[in-house]
Amino acid sequence: MTLIKSISGIRGTIGGQVGENLTPIDAVKFASAYGTWLKQQRQKENYRVVVGRDARISGEMIQNLVMNTLVGLGIHVIDLGLSTTPTVEVAVPMEHADGGIILTASHNPKQWNALKLLNAKGEFLNGAEGAKILEIAENDSMTFSDVDSLGKITKNQAYIDMHIDEVLNLPLVDKKAIESANFKVVVDGVNSTGGIAIPLLLDRLGVHTVKLYCEPNGQFPHNPEPLKEHLTDLSEAVVKERADLGIVVDPDVDRLAFMDENGDMFGEEYTLVACADYVLSKTPGNTVSNMSSTRALRDITEKHGGTYEASAVGEVNVVELMKKNNAIIGGEGNGGIIYPELHYGRDALVGIALFLSLLAQKKKMRVSELKATYPLYYMSKKKIELTPELDVDGILKHMEAKYSLEKLTTIDGVKIDFSNSWVHLRKSNTEPIIRIYTEAPSQEEADTLADKIISEIKAISN
Repeated sequence: MTLIKSISGIRGTIGGQVGENLTPIDAVKFASAYGTWLKQQRQKENYRVVVGRDARISGEMIQNLVMNTLVGLGIHVIDLGLSTTPTVEVAVPMEHADGGIILTASHNPKQWNALKLLNAKGEFLNGAEGAKILEIAENDSMTFSDVDSLGKITKNQAYIDMHIDEVLNLPLVDKKAIESANFKVVVDGVNSTGGIAIPLLLDRLGVHTVKLYCEPNGQFPHNPEPLKEHLTDLSEAVVKERADLGIVVDPDVDRLAFMDENGDMFGEEYTLVACADYVLSKTPGNTVSNMSSTRALRDITEKHGGTYEASAVGEVNVVELMKKNNAIIGGEGNGGIIYPELHYGRDALVGIALFLSLLAQKKKMRVSELKATYPLYYMSKKKIELTPELDVDGILKHMEAKYSLEKLTTIDGVKIDFSNSWVHLRKSNTEPIIRIYTEAPSQEEADTLADKIISEIKAISN
C-alpha cells in the first residue's frame, strides 16, 4: 500500500499507517494545507470551496473529513455530493469560489482515493502551487479558526444538471441533429458517477440509452481504467442490443472511450482525434495533446490548416500549452477532451456531445466507418512496476544515451521518435510504475517495440 504526494494532490490506498497510506489523518492534514494555502492567496472576509466526489466506497468518509477540516479553517463549503471531476471544475467559477476539491482516484481500483485540488478558475494547480501546499503540510503550518469564525457547509446537488445545461448551450453541440439521428447507445458507468451524469446527458439529447453498471455504489465491476481488455461486457451488450455505439468513462468522468457498432474499441486515443476533427471543421485553429498521445491528432490538425504541439504529460501541462498557443481544443490520448469554450479541464460530457454531433451530421455514419476515415496508428501501453532497487533516472539516462542518434524529447521522461514509430518512457505521477507507450503503423509493430524496450530496461536493471 502506498501514499503518493504530487503537485496535483495526494493519492493513496485507504487504511494502514499514517504517512504511508491515505488515512483520515493524512486527508485532514492535506485538506488543511490546501485551505491554508488558499487563504494566503488573497485577504477577504469569506472563503468558499466546492467539494465533490466520485462514488468509490471511501468517498463519503473522506469527503466528510475534508469538508469539516475546511470548516475548521473558517472556509465555507459548497457540497456537491456525488459528482464528476469536470462538474466540480465547472462549479467553481459559477459559485465564484476560491477553489475546489475532487475526491477521486480516477482510474485506480476501489481501494484508492485522492484529493485533487483546483484553483479559483476551476483548473488544476500548477507545480509551484502544489509544491507550496506540500511544504505547508510537511511543516504543519496551519492555524485553525476560533469557534465564532467556523465555516458552514451548504449542499447543492443541482450541478450535474447545470453542467449538462452548459454543454447543451455550446454552439457546436447540434442537439437537433442528434435527436433526429435516433441513436441507441450502451453506457458503462463503472458503478460510479458517470452512471448518473451520462444517461442524464443522453436523455436530454434524445438518445435511447441502455445502462450497464450505472448504479453509483462504488463497487467497480471491472478494472475502472477504460481499456479494451476491461470492457468485454460492454462489447457484448453493444452487439446484443444492436446499438450504434458504446460509451465508457472512468469513475470521475474525465476520460472517455467509445466502442463501435461491432463491439470493437474506437480507441481512446481517437476520442480526441474525432472531437478535434469536428471542432476544427467548424472553427479552424490549433491543438495540443501530451507527448504520449497519437500522431493522428497532428495529422488531422494540419489537414484543417492548424498547428499541433505536444506538452509534457499531465492535464495542467496540456492546459498551459493550450493557453500559450490559443488552442481551440486539446487533451490527452487517454480519452481526455479539453474544450476551452466550456472550461479548461478534461470533460467526458462535452466529448460525448461533440462526438454525437459529428456522427449525426455525417448522416449517422457508422462508428467503424468514421474510424476508417482517420490516419491509422496503433498504440501499445505497458508498464513496469517500480521496486526499491530500480533507478528510474539512471534507466532514462541510459536509454537517452543508447538512442542519442534518434530524435529525442526529454521534457517529460524520454520520448524517442523513429521515422514511423515512437516510444515514450516516463515515471507515473499517480502510480509506482514506469509507463512505456509506443505507437506504430500496426499493432504488432507497436507491441514488438514496447517489448523490446522493456527487455532493454530489464537488462539495465539486472
